Amino acid sequence: MQNADVVVVGGGNAGYCAAHAAAERGRRVVLLEKAPREHAGGNSYYTLGATRIVHDGLGDLLEILEPDERHARTEVPPYSTAEFLTDLERTTGGRGDKELSDTVVKGSHDTVRWLHELGLRFELMYDRQAHKRPDGTIVFWGGTHVRNVDGGPGLISDHERVALRLGVEVHHGCPVTGLITDGGAVVGVRAGEQKVAAESVVIASGGFEANAPWRQRYLGDGWQHAKVRGTPYNTGDLIGAALEIGADRGGDWVTCHSVPWDASYPENEGNRALTNRLNRYGYPLGIVVNRRGQRFLDEGADFRNYTYAKYGSMILEQPGSVAFQVFDASSRSMLNAYEYEMPGIIPIVADSVEELASAMDVDVGGFVRTVRGFNSSIDTSHPLDPTIKDGRSASVEPVKSNWASAIQTPPYYAYPVTCGISFTFGGLRGDVDGRVLDRSGAAIPGLFVCGEALGGMFSGNYPTGAGLTAGMVIGRRAGSLA
Repeated sequence: MQNADVVVVGGGNAGYCAAHAAAERGRRVVLLEKAPREHAGGNSYYTLGATRIVHDGLGDLLEILEPDERHARTEVPPYSTAEFLTDLERTTGGRGDKELSDTVVKGSHDTVRWLHELGLRFELMYDRQAHKRPDGTIVFWGGTHVRNVDGGPGLISDHERVALRLGVEVHHGCPVTGLITDGGAVVGVRAGEQKVAAESVVIASGGFEANAPWRQRYLGDGWQHAKVRGTPYNTGDLIGAALEIGADRGGDWVTCHSVPWDASYPENEGNRALTNRLNRYGYPLGIVVNRRGQRFLDEGADFRNYTYAKYGSMILEQPGSVAFQVFDASSRSMLNAYEYEMPGIIPIVADSVEELASAMDVDVGGFVRTVRGFNSSIDTSHPLDPTIKDGRSASVEPVKSNWASAIQTPPYYAYPVTCGISFTFGGLRGDVDGRVLDRSGAAIPGLFVCGEALGGMFSGNYPTGAGLTAGMVIGRRAGSLA
């Protein structure tokens, strides 16, 4: 392995964006990936490839989209800079770094166009972010409209193809164990017995979600039991190495991105075949109960794009860290086939509410009271419309704010869910160009960070698709300077 101008640590979306940007400038780039080749791609491989970007509607997106005959009958509402920033402010409770957020949002569209010009392929998310009206019009909702062709696997495949063309030297199965410094500057990395000298090092090795002791220490007791949705290689090693040389911690270290996740499938961690098909995001159309048969969250508080990343933690707090998503025949027919008809899924099915409770092994009396109280409290003056926040509420405790539909038509379905952790929100403190900052706020010469290793963007919650976008924008900016 030869020395380089730029070493990028981590072969996910953010790392490749940094590598592409540096290589385009004629820099000699070496990318070191901890995972073996057969487990390449980091957390990015496990995603849908959803990318939240600013745009003026379908006409503004067509140049970056693969051709699709459905475009002619599709409505994609514009998504403005102000809307994106508002969604970040709202989901994070105002705790996100505002300068970082502003940079990511305003750079989102141009960065995706740059990636498209390099060779990444994008399409509309017809199967996840749109509903068809009776007249055949396909209407998009929720702010996240674009994804990579073939999802996460397609995203990584495209990145690898671009990196090869640009001359990036990629090494898999090469864990970086430390940073080499000289006079306060980072001048390379240690990779096992080898040392790789470089003018700049870009940390793009993810968060610490696959490190159970760190999860318990920073997120709290119980988090060691969460299911790791993605790569088992994101253990925070390079975050720790940077902290050892004086880098400052950044962002929220006590919350994370965690989602409703299949609880019954035997291989429900790091599954590269099913990846995100183990998500269970249809809860806005039904109810969610714990083992006492009681609801504990507002399933219709907002589009699931703005609630799913925090509801995993609420499930973790329930008895046995498990809950059940419940639907009747009517609402079940509206669920996304990608998730709810995945290979090997076996829902709990019964012809009565009592039988369903018994099969779920929840408190029968409590569950029956929950369903009856919910059904009788629905405001039926509002028609059910999953493309908008329809105000069809159920005035129970907790309230269901939108999309309330009675659980009354057999057969009844239940899907057991638990907490799946995606990534941690805390990481290294960096500026908008990805330069790692020390505890005094000064940049550490030669050290950059991007992707999930960079803290500050998210806290408590997260809008769908913003993570890949942040990795793209800041990765590109870091690679443009490294």
